[in-house]
Amino acid sequence: MQRKEKIESAVPATWSLRQGDCLDVLADVETSSIDLVYLDPPFNSGLRRQGRKGLTFDDRFVDVAAYREFIGPRLVQAHRVLRSTGSILVHVDWRTSHHVRFLLDEIFGAESFVNHLVWSYGLGGSGPRSFARKHDDIFLYGRGADYWFEPPLVPAKSVRLRGRMKKATDVIDIPSINNMAIERTGWPTQKPIELLKMLVNACCPPAGTVLDPTCGSGTTLVAAIESGRRAIGIDLSDEALGIAQKRLERACLDSDIKHPTQRSSRVRRSQPRGTSPLAQSA
Repeated sequence: MQRKEKIESAVPATWSLRQGDCLDVLADVETSSIDLVYLDPPFNSGLRRQGRKGLTFDDRFVDVAAYREFIGPRLVQAHRVLRSTGSILVHVDWRTSHHVRFLLDEIFGAESFVNHLVWSYGLGGSGPRSFARKHDDIFLYGRGADYWFEPPLVPAKSVRLRGRMKKATDVIDIPSINNMAIERTGWPTQKPIELLKMLVNACCPPAGTVLDPTCGSGTTLVAAIESGRRAIGIDLSDEALGIAQKRLERACLDSDIKHPTQRSSRVRRSQPRGTSPLAQSA
């Protein structure tokens, strides 16, 4: 049986953390209430992590069919909670990108596809029988034809345009977090705040609401708060939510938002059969 808890900021609608299986928690999110869903689901990597209080991270599935059965219903719920002007970003890698793209076409419609973004993070090894893998895939789909989008600007690299800004392309050159980075939390799948701020600012309107159904250490939520948006995060892991809460409290203080207080309510629900028990994300 899995529990579901809610932790909210003292300032109404600033941020909210909810503990539980994201499929269960998403069912309680109001229809057409979210501007941007950023989903960084398990990659079927085969990894697991044992934390101080037990298993906190498990990215193992029996087979591809089990993985698809896990992702599909969560995409259906994401589609339901998005506003007509909303959009979804799904962050995957080479193991699952083709499966997830197929599901997105089925659920959101192939006509709703906007971009296949490539996050080129620059690290990674090379095998004897393959090219070196140094990128992740991020799929952008609109909820409808009127999805909100503000093209991000990045510094130009050419000599001719040096010192100017240009519109970003679908290849994002942002390094992954190194072992000495100040922002590093120790969470195994943490993404750089620079990447998430770029995505949030491009795909969520000012003062809009960002939802991360597998929020991990809370990078997406911090990016949203620091960019003037509201944020909702969901995860099963006590350890992940503890990290996320501390980061959000710090972000609120840095943004002159009052220190949040905690309140919780618990609902026990069984975990869907054949799914990975823990979510993983930013």
